[in-house]
Amino acid sequence: MMPTPRNKRTLLVCAAAVLFVIVLAGSSCTTTRLMRSLDPDSREFLSKGRYLITREERRTFLNLPTAERASFVAEFWKKRDPTPDTEANEFKEEYFRRIEEANHLFSAGGGGEPGWLQDRGRIYILLGPPDHRETYPRGETFYGKPCEYWYYGFFPIYFIDDNWTGSYRFDPDSANQLVEIMNTQLYWKPQVPAIQGVLECKVDAAVQSPGRALVRIRLPYRKIWFKDEGGELASVLTVTMDARDGKDQKAWDFKQDYPLGFTPEQLEKIGGADFVIEVPVALPAGRYIINLTLTNSADTAKVFKRVPIDL
Repeated sequence: MMPTPRNKRTLLVCAAAVLFVIVLAGSSCTTTRLMRSLDPDSREFLSKGRYLITREERRTFLNLPTAERASFVAEFWKKRDPTPDTEANEFKEEYFRRIEEANHLFSAGGGGEPGWLQDRGRIYILLGPPDHRETYPRGETFYGKPCEYWYYGFFPIYFIDDNWTGSYRFDPDSANQLVEIMNTQLYWKPQVPAIQGVLECKVDAAVQSPGRALVRIRLPYRKIWFKDEGGELASVLTVTMDARDGKDQKAWDFKQDYPLGFTPEQLEKIGGADFVIEVPVALPAGRYIINLTLTNSADTAKVFKRVPIDL
């Protein structure tokens, strides 16, 4: 049966609403294994920063070794500081102030969900307090449900409490309204540069005998950035690795530079071949996580990988 014009509009709004929730959630679909491995501070950062962190930033953060996450968090907020030459970070302060206000304003009901995670809290954090707010805790009519109208200038946003629980659902008027809201919140969120030059590589760890394995790193030459040094294309790839046991204790580490140098003609002949790095690992029997960082000196590009291995 073909959908009616009314149903078409409903489907369009619902689809756009799903997209809006995904954008607000900050790309929360990550592997369960990586999330479980995070320390409490890292989980707190990802939770509180969910409305700001980009998909690329989140993926990079989850693959970082534990020791490097604090530096990532500091850089995350620094990139969003409107006045980086001063001690204060006004954007960070405003963001956390809005979280506190959202918790204070909207925590009632909602099945115990904190106010900043509810629909009203999300809108409040991303758009700020409305210019005008109309609340109808008993509904607009005798048979109505609790609802609220928020106005940003002449732009209205409607929330409704379907189940009388205190948890108000954002009810979009149209798909266009969702687009307008997403565009508006982008003006407040600072535009941050993408993570520079993420390398592409594949990593696997093959057990060769009890307690011994070989970590193999493969990356296409065409994905490596080279500097022109007097007619030679040169770069240095630095591999840093460690192995951590089930208690997150370091059991092994490794660091080595791999200089590369070619003439343009030589590099052209290599074509689509891979540069391969092989690193032997010797450890007592057990399950480990191999944390790898690969850095290119030519453009400071980095890639982070985590590989489980059973010896």
